[in-house]
Amino acid sequence: MTLADSQSGNRFPDAEWQARIDLAACYRLADLFGFSDIIWNHITAKVPGTDYFLINRFGLRYDEVTASNLVMLDLGGNVINAGLVSSEEDVNVTGFVIHSAIHRARSDAQCVFHSHSENGLAVSVLKGGLVPMVLDAMPFHNRIAYHTFEGQSDDVDECDRLAASLGDRHVMILRNHGLLSCGETVGAAFMRMYYLERACKVQLQAMATGQALDLPSAELCEHAAGQLTRFLPGELEWPALLRLVEAKCPDFRE
Repeated sequence: MTLADSQSGNRFPDAEWQARIDLAACYRLADLFGFSDIIWNHITAKVPGTDYFLINRFGLRYDEVTASNLVMLDLGGNVINAGLVSSEEDVNVTGFVIHSAIHRARSDAQCVFHSHSENGLAVSVLKGGLVPMVLDAMPFHNRIAYHTFEGQSDDVDECDRLAASLGDRHVMILRNHGLLSCGETVGAAFMRMYYLERACKVQLQAMATGQALDLPSAELCEHAAGQLTRFLPGELEWPALLRLVEAKCPDFRE
């Protein structure tokens, strides 16, 4: 018996259990860093070797998400392995629409993170969108997508448009709606959201001063972006973040 088997009580295959642990940790981190919104929003992770993805049970706060109560869906929205739930009623429709669109279109998107943070919402209504003005924003220079507001994303017809808006990029601002990041790993998606959120927050703080802004040139922004995108986000940070989750909320593995 492997460690994953022993921890999951033989309920889940090893690869799925590891995905559950990482995603549950991501939910707890999102809550710790202020990216949660009571029972709303969603983060998903693909189950390795399948076309299925894991999502939070609708109605649970982020601090209540555990490895075992995540719901597994196929790309048609059907519950495959419900964990502690038993029907499609426990799935947030908007979560399925947004995340299935990205997972279907992007084989590299192992994790998709959507938030309604206050800073992200505020920048989502600015015509100029995100402005690369500090180091944290440089990885997104000419590398951020935008999706036109269509109301609450509860119509499967929006899936193709969401995927088309994102294209081959890893972060997107949903106009009048919020932020989205995706990653080759859960850690990559989290760190892209972390820096996107910080970039939004600093931009709003700087603009609120009313003073003239000293913005770097497009050439310098591109130079900095190249420097900061040489390494996969989360590669170095994820072990440290897992230690934080273990210390603050060790029940995420349950």
